[in-house]
Amino acid sequence: MSVDMLISCTRSLTLFLMLTVLPAGVLAQNRTGTTAAAFLTLGTGARGQAVGHAYTALATGADALFWNPAGAARSYSGRQRGSLLLSHAQWLADINYNAAAVVIPVFGTHTIGLSVASVDYGSMPVRTVAFPEGTGETFRAGDFSLGVTYAQPLTSAFYFGGTVKYVRQQIRDMSADAVGFDFGFVLQTQYLQGLTLAASIQNFGSKMQMGGVNSVVFVDIDETTSGNNPDVPARLEMDSWDLPLSFKFGMALPVFRLDHVELMALADAHQSNDNRLNGDFGGQLRLYNRTFNFDVRAGFKDLFVEHVDSHLTLGAGLDVRALGIRTGFDYAYTPFDLLGNTQMLDFRIYF
Repeated sequence: MSVDMLISCTRSLTLFLMLTVLPAGVLAQNRTGTTAAAFLTLGTGARGQAVGHAYTALATGADALFWNPAGAARSYSGRQRGSLLLSHAQWLADINYNAAAVVIPVFGTHTIGLSVASVDYGSMPVRTVAFPEGTGETFRAGDFSLGVTYAQPLTSAFYFGGTVKYVRQQIRDMSADAVGFDFGFVLQTQYLQGLTLAASIQNFGSKMQMGGVNSVVFVDIDETTSGNNPDVPARLEMDSWDLPLSFKFGMALPVFRLDHVELMALADAHQSNDNRLNGDFGGQLRLYNRTFNFDVRAGFKDLFVEHVDSHLTLGAGLDVRALGIRTGFDYAYTPFDLLGNTQMLDFRIYF
């Protein structure tokens, strides 16, 4: 399949999505808070966070495992195809979010990736009606995901990738599990100085349903009969909830490229099964040479979503090449109006 044919298919797909997804986003009822595993939508990696989540078309290497698996097959700075990402975020209410990912080239241009993310909500006191200040006991809650990715270029300009992941949520002695899938593609065109188009479907999978020892209750099947067992063990049936399924269509447009300076404009259209259609926008100014890249980033996320506590995102990053390996750090800052501020810090290696 030629690049021209791929571009034609992409235009047709875009038109189809505009005719089907946009009306649904305008007319659909807001279903905020009706899905499980909301941590999957937080945005992993300081780069994507800093550009307002408008990262579907720009993500490469280990970053892409959390945004668009097709980007795992793309090289960084024209050379490095393998990469390692370690990310830490101090989230709201002293919640810690940590993630790690690695992408390894195999079989020529093919790549495989492994990603893991965890959320630690910390230790909390057990409170009851009789002891509203606490019983002296504590419990913990946490979320976890583990993904395996495969990606490859189908042509020199068209990339495809997919991820299968295991998702788990746990609170005290209760837990829920699910299996989800991500799929994505990236098309690098020759138009407008190198416009990049991309799309991804994330968290398509099974439902999550809590279960565990805390769902066990003891009942008297027949309270009118004496002498029977009044403590028959039974189990409460919990509701099941969908994963936060989302579709993203993104673009990355070079506004200008001069000697050692590049400005990139980014935009994503985002439709999920628990919210209305919304838009994310960002920009990245890069100063670069053969040895280093220095980036300044800003973004504006959730443009069409109501009652959002923060839209603005900011960040910066630096990576340096030495002995054929690039190492670097990236930082993202999100100022919330009422809930405080969050920060994310990444360490990266490209090889």
